[in-house]
Amino acid sequence: MEEQEKEQIEERANWNIKPYLAVGLISFLVITGSIAFFFLIYRYHGFTQILDKIMVILQPITIGLVLAYLVTPVVNFEERHLLPIALQKIKNQQKAKKLVRVTSVAGALLFVALVIGVLLQMVIPELYKSINGMIGTLPKQVNGFMDWLSDYVSSDSEISGYLEIGLTKGTEFFENWAKTEFLPQTKNIVAGVTTGVINAVKILFNVVIGIIISIYVLMSKENFIGQSKKLVYAVFPGKKANAIIHTVHKSNEIFGGFISGKILDSLIIGILCFICLYFLKMPYSVLVSVIVGVTNVIPFFGPYLGAVPSTILIMLANPIQGLYFVIFILILQQVDGNIIGPKILGDSTGLSSFWVVFAILVGGGIFGIPGMIIGVPIFAVIFYIIRNILNYVLEVKRLPQDSESYILADRLDIERNVLVCSQEEEGLKTPEDKKKKSLERKAGIKGKLKKRKKS
Repeated sequence: MEEQEKEQIEERANWNIKPYLAVGLISFLVITGSIAFFFLIYRYHGFTQILDKIMVILQPITIGLVLAYLVTPVVNFEERHLLPIALQKIKNQQKAKKLVRVTSVAGALLFVALVIGVLLQMVIPELYKSINGMIGTLPKQVNGFMDWLSDYVSSDSEISGYLEIGLTKGTEFFENWAKTEFLPQTKNIVAGVTTGVINAVKILFNVVIGIIISIYVLMSKENFIGQSKKLVYAVFPGKKANAIIHTVHKSNEIFGGFISGKILDSLIIGILCFICLYFLKMPYSVLVSVIVGVTNVIPFFGPYLGAVPSTILIMLANPIQGLYFVIFILILQQVDGNIIGPKILGDSTGLSSFWVVFAILVGGGIFGIPGMIIGVPIFAVIFYIIRNILNYVLEVKRLPQDSESYILADRLDIERNVLVCSQEEEGLKTPEDKKKKSLERKAGIKGKLKKRKKS
Protein backbone atom coordinates (compact mmCIF):
# COMPACT_ATOMS: atom_id res chain seq x y z
CA MET A 1 0.00 0.00 0.00
CA GLU A 2 2.76 2.41 0.89
CA GLU A 3 4.54 1.70 -2.40
CA GLN A 4 1.33 2.32 -4.37
CA GLU A 5 0.76 5.59 -2.53
CA LYS A 6 4.35 6.66 -3.33
CA GLU A 7 3.85 5.79 -7.02
CA GLN A 8 0.60 7.77 -7.09
CA ILE A 9 2.30 10.76 -5.46
CA GLU A 10 5.14 10.58 -7.99
CA GLU A 11 2.66 10.37 -10.89
CA ARG A 12 0.75 13.39 -9.55
CA ALA A 13 4.00 15.30 -9.22
CA ASN A 14 4.93 14.42 -12.80
CA TRP A 15 1.48 15.50 -14.03
CA ASN A 16 1.82 18.78 -12.12
CA ILE A 17 5.26 19.44 -13.60
CA LYS A 18 4.39 18.54 -17.23
CA PRO A 19 2.25 21.66 -17.98
CA TYR A 20 5.02 23.93 -16.73
CA LEU A 21 7.59 22.05 -18.79
CA ALA A 22 5.38 22.39 -21.89
CA VAL A 23 4.91 26.13 -21.32
CA GLY A 24 8.65 26.58 -20.74
CA LEU A 25 9.53 24.62 -23.89
CA ILE A 26 7.05 26.59 -26.02
CA SER A 27 8.35 29.90 -24.62
CA PHE A 28 11.94 28.86 -25.36
CA LEU A 29 11.09 27.87 -28.94
CA VAL A 30 9.18 31.13 -29.56
CA ILE A 31 12.03 33.28 -28.22
CA THR A 32 14.65 31.29 -30.15
CA GLY A 33 12.62 31.51 -33.35
CA SER A 34 12.12 35.28 -32.93
CA ILE A 35 15.85 35.84 -32.43
CA ALA A 36 16.69 33.67 -35.45
CA PHE A 37 14.13 35.54 -37.57
CA PHE A 38 15.56 38.90 -36.46
CA PHE A 39 19.13 37.91 -37.39
CA LEU A 40 17.90 36.42 -40.66
CA ILE A 41 16.37 39.75 -41.71
CA TYR A 42 18.80 42.30 -40.26
CA ARG A 43 22.11 40.42 -40.26
CA TYR A 44 22.01 38.14 -43.26
CA HIS A 45 22.32 40.51 -46.23
CA GLY A 46 21.70 37.75 -48.75
CA PHE A 47 18.12 37.42 -47.48
CA THR A 48 17.40 41.14 -47.98
CA GLN A 49 18.96 41.03 -51.45
CA ILE A 50 16.74 38.09 -52.42
CA LEU A 51 13.71 39.90 -50.99
CA ASP A 52 14.55 43.09 -52.93
CA LYS A 53 14.99 41.08 -56.12
CA ILE A 54 11.62 39.40 -55.63
CA MET A 55 9.98 42.78 -55.04
CA VAL A 56 11.50 44.15 -58.27
CA ILE A 57 10.31 41.12 -60.22
CA LEU A 58 6.80 41.39 -58.77
CA GLN A 59 6.56 45.17 -59.30
CA PRO A 60 4.42 44.93 -62.50
CA ILE A 61 2.06 42.48 -60.78
CA THR A 62 1.82 44.73 -57.73
CA ILE A 63 1.02 47.75 -59.93
CA GLY A 64 -1.59 45.76 -61.82
CA LEU A 65 -3.30 44.48 -58.67
CA VAL A 66 -3.35 47.94 -57.07
CA LEU A 67 -4.74 49.51 -60.25
CA ALA A 68 -7.39 46.79 -60.56
CA TYR A 69 -8.40 47.28 -56.91
CA LEU A 70 -8.74 51.05 -57.35
CA VAL A 71 -10.70 50.75 -60.62
CA THR A 72 -13.06 47.99 -59.43
CA PRO A 73 -15.68 50.41 -57.95
CA VAL A 74 -15.90 52.22 -61.32
CA VAL A 75 -16.29 48.88 -63.17
CA ASN A 76 -19.03 47.76 -60.76
CA PHE A 77 -20.86 51.07 -61.16
CA GLU A 78 -20.83 50.81 -64.96
CA GLU A 79 -21.94 47.16 -64.90
CA ARG A 80 -24.93 47.95 -62.66
CA HIS A 81 -26.23 50.45 -65.20
CA LEU A 82 -25.23 48.72 -68.45
CA LEU A 83 -26.18 45.10 -67.68
CA PRO A 84 -30.00 45.58 -67.59
CA ILE A 85 -29.86 47.39 -70.96
CA ALA A 86 -27.68 44.66 -72.51
CA LEU A 87 -29.94 41.86 -71.21
CA GLN A 88 -32.95 43.48 -72.87
CA LYS A 89 -31.25 43.62 -76.28
CA ILE A 90 -29.15 40.42 -76.22
CA LYS A 91 -30.91 37.13 -75.47
CA ASN A 92 -27.76 35.17 -74.62
CA GLN A 93 -26.92 36.15 -71.03
CA GLN A 94 -23.30 34.97 -71.23
CA LYS A 95 -22.61 37.12 -74.29
CA ALA A 96 -24.37 40.08 -72.69
CA LYS A 97 -22.36 39.80 -69.47
CA LYS A 98 -19.08 39.41 -71.36
CA LEU A 99 -19.84 42.41 -73.58
CA VAL A 100 -20.78 44.52 -70.56
CA ARG A 101 -17.61 43.46 -68.71
CA VAL A 102 -15.38 44.40 -71.66
CA THR A 103 -17.17 47.73 -72.06
CA SER A 104 -17.01 48.47 -68.32
CA VAL A 105 -13.30 47.67 -68.00
CA ALA A 106 -12.44 49.75 -71.08
CA GLY A 107 -14.66 52.60 -69.88
CA ALA A 108 -13.17 52.55 -66.38
CA LEU A 109 -9.57 52.66 -67.64
CA LEU A 110 -10.46 55.40 -70.14
CA PHE A 111 -12.18 57.35 -67.36
CA VAL A 112 -9.09 57.13 -65.14
CA ALA A 113 -6.83 58.11 -68.05
CA LEU A 114 -9.15 61.02 -68.92
CA VAL A 115 -9.18 62.29 -65.33
CA ILE A 116 -5.38 62.08 -65.07
CA GLY A 117 -4.99 63.73 -68.48
CA VAL A 118 -7.33 66.62 -67.63
CA LEU A 119 -5.60 67.19 -64.30
CA LEU A 120 -2.17 67.16 -65.92
CA GLN A 121 -3.39 69.46 -68.71
CA MET A 122 -4.69 71.89 -66.11
CA VAL A 123 -1.83 71.65 -63.64
CA ILE A 124 1.36 71.21 -65.70
CA PRO A 125 1.20 74.53 -67.66
CA GLU A 126 0.42 76.44 -64.47
CA LEU A 127 3.15 74.62 -62.59
CA TYR A 128 5.59 75.44 -65.38
CA LYS A 129 4.64 79.10 -65.21
CA SER A 130 4.90 79.15 -61.42
CA ILE A 131 8.27 77.37 -61.31
CA ASN A 132 9.65 79.42 -64.22
CA GLY A 133 8.51 82.63 -62.57
CA MET A 134 9.89 81.50 -59.24
CA ILE A 135 13.30 80.77 -60.79
CA GLY A 136 13.33 84.20 -62.46
CA THR A 137 12.20 86.16 -59.43
CA LEU A 138 13.68 84.08 -56.60
CA PRO A 139 17.02 85.95 -56.41
CA LYS A 140 15.19 89.31 -56.30
CA GLN A 141 12.79 87.95 -53.66
CA VAL A 142 15.68 86.70 -51.52
CA ASN A 143 17.49 90.03 -51.83
CA GLY A 144 14.29 91.92 -51.04
CA PHE A 145 13.69 89.70 -48.02
CA MET A 146 17.24 90.30 -46.81
CA ASP A 147 16.83 94.08 -47.32
CA TRP A 148 13.58 94.00 -45.37
CA LEU A 149 15.23 92.00 -42.59
CA SER A 150 18.26 94.34 -42.46
CA ASP A 151 15.97 97.41 -42.29
CA TYR A 152 13.98 95.74 -39.55
CA VAL A 153 17.03 95.06 -37.35
CA SER A 154 19.06 98.15 -38.37
CA SER A 155 17.94 99.94 -35.24
CA ASP A 156 19.65 97.31 -33.10
CA SER A 157 23.37 97.18 -33.86
CA GLU A 158 23.93 94.09 -31.70
CA ILE A 159 21.41 92.00 -33.68
CA SER A 160 22.88 93.30 -36.93
CA GLY A 161 26.34 92.20 -35.82
CA TYR A 162 25.10 88.72 -34.98
CA LEU A 163 23.36 88.44 -38.36
CA GLU A 164 26.48 89.58 -40.20
CA ILE A 165 28.65 87.06 -38.34
CA GLY A 166 26.09 84.31 -39.04
CA LEU A 167 25.94 85.13 -42.76
CA THR A 168 29.74 85.23 -43.00
CA LYS A 169 30.11 81.86 -41.31
CA GLY A 170 27.31 80.39 -43.43
CA THR A 171 28.99 81.61 -46.61
CA GLU A 172 32.35 80.16 -45.55
CA PHE A 173 30.70 76.84 -44.66
CA PHE A 174 28.95 76.69 -48.05
CA GLU A 175 32.18 77.46 -49.93
CA ASN A 176 34.12 74.79 -48.01
CA TRP A 177 31.30 72.27 -48.56
CA ALA A 178 31.28 73.02 -52.32
CA LYS A 179 35.07 72.55 -52.57
CA THR A 180 35.46 69.50 -50.34
CA GLU A 181 32.14 67.64 -50.75
CA PHE A 182 30.15 68.73 -53.80
CA LEU A 183 32.80 68.99 -56.53
CA PRO A 184 34.50 65.63 -55.77
CA GLN A 185 31.08 63.94 -55.86
CA THR A 186 30.03 65.28 -59.28
CA LYS A 187 30.83 61.96 -60.97
CA ASN A 188 28.65 60.11 -58.51
CA ILE A 189 25.88 62.68 -58.99
CA VAL A 190 25.98 62.24 -62.78
CA ALA A 191 25.96 58.46 -62.36
CA GLY A 192 23.02 58.77 -59.97
CA VAL A 193 21.09 60.92 -62.45
CA THR A 194 21.76 58.36 -65.21
CA THR A 195 20.61 55.53 -62.95
CA GLY A 196 17.52 57.53 -62.07
CA VAL A 197 16.62 57.98 -65.73
CA ILE A 198 17.07 54.24 -66.36
CA ASN A 199 14.92 53.41 -63.33
CA ALA A 200 12.24 55.84 -64.53
CA VAL A 201 12.13 54.04 -67.90
CA LYS A 202 11.88 50.68 -66.11
CA ILE A 203 9.05 51.97 -63.93
CA LEU A 204 7.22 53.26 -67.01
CA PHE A 205 7.63 49.84 -68.64
CA ASN A 206 6.35 48.14 -65.47
CA VAL A 207 3.35 50.49 -65.43
CA VAL A 208 2.44 49.45 -68.97
CA ILE A 209 2.70 45.77 -68.02
CA GLY A 210 0.73 46.50 -64.85
CA ILE A 211 -2.11 48.02 -66.88
CA ILE A 212 -2.25 44.84 -68.99
CA ILE A 213 -2.28 42.69 -65.84
CA SER A 214 -5.05 44.83 -64.34
CA ILE A 215 -7.19 44.20 -67.45
CA TYR A 216 -6.78 40.43 -67.07
CA VAL A 217 -7.62 40.66 -63.34
CA LEU A 218 -10.72 42.80 -63.93
CA MET A 219 -11.97 40.54 -66.71
CA SER A 220 -11.74 37.43 -64.49
CA LYS A 221 -12.17 38.87 -60.99
CA GLU A 222 -15.00 36.47 -60.08
CA ASN A 223 -12.80 33.48 -60.96
CA PHE A 224 -9.97 34.79 -58.76
CA ILE A 225 -12.39 35.39 -55.88
CA GLY A 226 -13.86 31.91 -56.27
CA GLN A 227 -10.43 30.26 -56.36
CA SER A 228 -9.34 32.15 -53.24
CA LYS A 229 -12.46 31.11 -51.32
CA LYS A 230 -12.05 27.50 -52.48
CA LEU A 231 -8.48 27.49 -51.15
CA VAL A 232 -9.58 28.90 -47.78
CA TYR A 233 -12.39 26.38 -47.34
CA ALA A 234 -10.09 23.53 -48.42
CA VAL A 235 -7.30 24.40 -45.96
CA PHE A 236 -9.21 25.62 -42.87
CA PRO A 237 -12.16 24.21 -40.90
CA GLY A 238 -15.61 25.65 -41.49
CA LYS A 239 -15.73 28.19 -38.62
CA LYS A 240 -12.21 29.44 -39.20
CA ALA A 241 -12.81 29.68 -42.95
CA ASN A 242 -15.97 31.71 -42.35
CA ALA A 243 -14.06 33.99 -39.98
CA ILE A 244 -11.29 34.49 -42.57
CA ILE A 245 -13.77 35.30 -45.35
CA HIS A 246 -15.61 37.74 -43.08
CA THR A 247 -12.32 39.41 -42.10
CA VAL A 248 -11.32 39.79 -45.74
CA HIS A 249 -14.69 41.42 -46.52
CA LYS A 250 -14.26 43.80 -43.59
CA SER A 251 -10.68 44.58 -44.65
CA ASN A 252 -11.88 45.39 -48.16
CA GLU A 253 -14.55 47.65 -46.68
CA ILE A 254 -11.99 49.48 -44.51
CA PHE A 255 -9.38 49.85 -47.27
CA GLY A 256 -11.86 50.82 -49.98
CA GLY A 257 -13.69 53.34 -47.82
CA PHE A 258 -10.52 54.92 -46.49
CA ILE A 259 -8.51 55.16 -49.74
CA SER A 260 -11.34 56.33 -52.01
CA GLY A 261 -12.60 58.72 -49.34
CA LYS A 262 -9.14 60.15 -48.71
CA ILE A 263 -8.52 60.72 -52.44
CA LEU A 264 -11.87 62.51 -52.79
CA ASP A 265 -11.21 64.54 -49.65
CA SER A 266 -7.75 65.60 -50.90
CA LEU A 267 -9.20 66.57 -54.30
CA ILE A 268 -11.83 68.77 -52.64
CA ILE A 269 -9.23 70.38 -50.36
CA GLY A 270 -6.94 71.11 -53.33
CA ILE A 271 -9.78 72.74 -55.30
CA LEU A 272 -10.95 74.81 -52.30
CA CYS A 273 -7.36 75.89 -51.64
CA PHE A 274 -6.92 77.05 -55.26
CA ILE A 275 -10.22 78.99 -55.27
CA CYS A 276 -9.44 80.77 -52.01
CA LEU A 277 -5.83 81.55 -52.96
CA TYR A 278 -6.98 82.86 -56.35
CA PHE A 279 -9.41 85.32 -54.76
CA LEU A 280 -6.85 86.28 -52.10
CA LYS A 281 -4.37 86.96 -54.97
CA MET A 282 -1.66 84.77 -53.41
CA PRO A 283 1.46 83.99 -55.48
CA TYR A 284 2.01 80.46 -56.82
CA SER A 285 -1.66 79.57 -56.18
CA VAL A 286 -1.68 76.51 -58.47
CA LEU A 287 1.65 75.13 -57.21
CA VAL A 288 0.67 75.63 -53.56
CA SER A 289 -2.77 74.06 -54.11
CA VAL A 290 -1.19 70.99 -55.71
CA ILE A 291 1.23 70.64 -52.78
CA VAL A 292 -1.57 71.01 -50.21
CA GLY A 293 -3.89 68.59 -52.06
CA VAL A 294 -1.26 65.88 -52.58
CA THR A 295 0.13 65.98 -49.04
CA ASN A 296 -3.42 65.92 -47.63
CA VAL A 297 -3.57 62.23 -48.65
CA ILE A 298 -1.29 61.55 -45.66
CA PRO A 299 -3.50 61.50 -42.56
CA PHE A 300 -2.87 63.90 -39.66
CA PHE A 301 0.67 65.03 -40.61
CA GLY A 302 -0.02 65.62 -44.34
CA PRO A 303 -1.50 69.13 -44.06
CA TYR A 304 1.44 70.34 -42.00
CA LEU A 305 3.97 68.73 -44.35
CA GLY A 306 2.37 70.58 -47.27
CA ALA A 307 1.99 73.88 -45.41
CA VAL A 308 5.70 74.28 -44.59
CA PRO A 309 7.16 74.51 -48.15
CA SER A 310 4.09 76.44 -49.34
CA THR A 311 4.52 79.03 -46.60
CA ILE A 312 8.22 79.44 -47.44
CA LEU A 313 7.42 80.01 -51.14
CA ILE A 314 4.77 82.64 -50.38
CA MET A 315 6.86 84.39 -47.71
CA LEU A 316 9.74 84.80 -50.16
CA ALA A 317 7.36 86.71 -52.44
CA ASN A 318 5.53 88.60 -49.69
CA PRO A 319 6.10 88.00 -45.96
CA ILE A 320 2.72 89.47 -44.99
CA GLN A 321 0.88 87.21 -47.45
CA GLY A 322 2.85 84.28 -46.03
CA LEU A 323 1.39 85.08 -42.60
CA TYR A 324 -2.10 85.30 -44.12
CA PHE A 325 -1.53 81.91 -45.78
CA VAL A 326 -0.63 80.30 -42.44
CA ILE A 327 -3.91 81.60 -40.95
CA PHE A 328 -5.84 80.43 -44.02
CA ILE A 329 -4.34 76.92 -44.02
CA LEU A 330 -5.15 76.51 -40.30
CA ILE A 331 -8.79 77.45 -40.98
CA LEU A 332 -8.92 75.16 -44.04
CA GLN A 333 -7.59 72.18 -42.09
CA GLN A 334 -10.09 72.79 -39.29
CA VAL A 335 -12.89 72.77 -41.87
CA ASP A 336 -11.48 69.57 -43.37
CA GLY A 337 -10.95 67.84 -40.04
CA ASN A 338 -14.34 68.74 -38.54
CA ILE A 339 -16.71 68.99 -41.53
CA ILE A 340 -15.44 67.66 -44.89
CA GLY A 341 -13.35 64.71 -43.67
CA PRO A 342 -15.97 63.21 -41.28
CA LYS A 343 -18.71 63.60 -43.93
CA ILE A 344 -16.68 61.69 -46.55
CA LEU A 345 -14.72 59.19 -44.45
CA GLY A 346 -17.12 58.78 -41.53
CA ASP A 347 -15.86 56.17 -39.07
CA SER A 348 -14.33 53.97 -41.78
CA THR A 349 -11.33 52.93 -39.65
CA GLY A 350 -12.85 52.77 -36.17
CA LEU A 351 -9.60 54.09 -34.65
CA SER A 352 -9.18 56.82 -32.07
CA SER A 353 -6.85 59.77 -32.67
CA PHE A 354 -4.06 58.15 -30.62
CA TRP A 355 -4.07 54.95 -32.69
CA VAL A 356 -4.19 56.95 -35.94
CA VAL A 357 -1.02 58.82 -34.95
CA PHE A 358 0.56 55.55 -33.79
CA ALA A 359 -0.24 53.84 -37.13
CA ILE A 360 1.15 56.78 -39.13
CA LEU A 361 4.41 56.88 -37.17
CA VAL A 362 4.97 53.12 -37.35
CA GLY A 363 3.97 52.88 -41.03
CA GLY A 364 6.11 55.88 -41.97
CA GLY A 365 9.08 54.55 -40.02
CA ILE A 366 8.95 51.18 -41.79
CA PHE A 367 7.77 52.02 -45.33
CA GLY A 368 8.23 55.80 -45.61
CA ILE A 369 5.53 57.97 -47.22
CA PRO A 370 3.56 54.97 -48.66
CA GLY A 371 3.54 53.54 -45.15
CA MET A 372 2.09 56.78 -43.77
CA ILE A 373 -0.77 56.52 -46.28
CA ILE A 374 -1.65 52.82 -45.93
CA GLY A 375 -0.54 52.47 -42.29
CA VAL A 376 -3.92 53.63 -40.95
CA PRO A 377 -6.14 51.12 -42.85
CA ILE A 378 -3.66 48.28 -42.20
CA PHE A 379 -3.62 49.01 -38.48
CA ALA A 380 -7.43 49.38 -38.54
CA VAL A 381 -7.70 45.83 -39.92
CA ILE A 382 -5.28 44.51 -37.26
CA PHE A 383 -7.21 46.38 -34.57
CA TYR A 384 -10.49 44.91 -35.86
CA ILE A 385 -9.11 41.34 -35.77
CA ILE A 386 -7.69 41.72 -32.25
CA ARG A 387 -10.95 43.28 -31.01
CA ASN A 388 -13.00 40.37 -32.41
CA ILE A 389 -10.69 37.81 -30.78
CA LEU A 390 -10.90 39.58 -27.41
CA ASN A 391 -14.68 39.90 -27.63
CA TYR A 392 -14.98 36.18 -28.43
CA VAL A 393 -12.81 35.23 -25.43
CA LEU A 394 -14.79 37.55 -23.14
CA GLU A 395 -18.07 36.13 -24.42
CA VAL A 396 -16.87 32.60 -23.64
CA LYS A 397 -15.93 33.75 -20.14
CA ARG A 398 -19.33 35.49 -19.83
CA LEU A 399 -17.73 38.89 -19.19
CA PRO A 400 -18.82 42.26 -20.60
CA GLN A 401 -17.24 43.26 -23.91
CA ASP A 402 -17.47 47.07 -23.60
CA SER A 403 -14.46 48.88 -22.12
CA GLU A 404 -16.63 51.09 -19.90
CA SER A 405 -17.46 48.14 -17.65
CA TYR A 406 -13.76 47.76 -16.74
CA ILE A 407 -12.99 51.40 -15.92
CA LEU A 408 -14.04 51.21 -12.24
CA ALA A 409 -13.44 47.46 -11.84
CA ASP A 410 -10.57 46.52 -9.50
CA ARG A 411 -10.83 42.75 -9.61
CA LEU A 412 -12.90 39.81 -10.81
CA ASP A 413 -14.90 37.78 -8.30
CA ILE A 414 -14.00 34.33 -9.62
CA GLU A 415 -16.71 32.45 -7.74
CA ARG A 416 -19.56 34.65 -9.00
CA ASN A 417 -17.80 35.71 -12.26
CA VAL A 418 -18.58 39.38 -11.54
CA LEU A 419 -16.41 42.50 -11.87
CA VAL A 420 -15.99 44.14 -8.48
CA CYS A 421 -15.18 47.76 -7.54
CA SER A 422 -13.55 48.00 -4.10
CA GLN A 423 -14.78 51.57 -3.51
CA GLU A 424 -18.41 50.53 -4.07
CA GLU A 425 -17.97 47.56 -1.71
CA GLU A 426 -16.58 49.79 1.03
CA GLY A 427 -19.58 52.13 0.66
CA LEU A 428 -22.03 49.25 1.28
CA LYS A 429 -22.58 48.70 4.99
CA THR A 430 -24.19 45.26 5.34
CA PRO A 431 -23.47 41.93 3.61
CA GLU A 432 -27.06 41.97 2.30
CA ASP A 433 -26.36 45.24 0.49
CA LYS A 434 -23.19 43.80 -1.04
CA LYS A 435 -25.01 40.69 -2.22
CA LYS A 436 -27.84 42.77 -3.68
CA LYS A 437 -25.38 45.03 -5.52
CA SER A 438 -23.46 42.10 -7.02
CA LEU A 439 -26.71 40.48 -8.21
CA GLU A 440 -27.81 43.74 -9.83
CA ARG A 441 -24.45 44.08 -11.62
CA LYS A 442 -24.55 40.46 -12.77
CA ALA A 443 -28.11 40.91 -14.09
CA GLY A 444 -27.02 44.06 -15.93
CA ILE A 445 -24.11 42.22 -17.58
CA LYS A 446 -26.39 39.39 -18.68
CA GLY A 447 -28.85 41.91 -20.10
CA LYS A 448 -26.10 43.55 -22.15
CA LEU A 449 -24.96 40.19 -23.50
CA LYS A 450 -28.52 39.24 -24.49
CA LYS A 451 -29.02 42.55 -26.31
CA ARG A 452 -25.74 42.07 -28.24
CA LYS A 453 -26.66 38.51 -29.21
CA LYS A 454 -30.04 39.70 -30.51
CA SER A 455 -28.43 42.55 -32.47
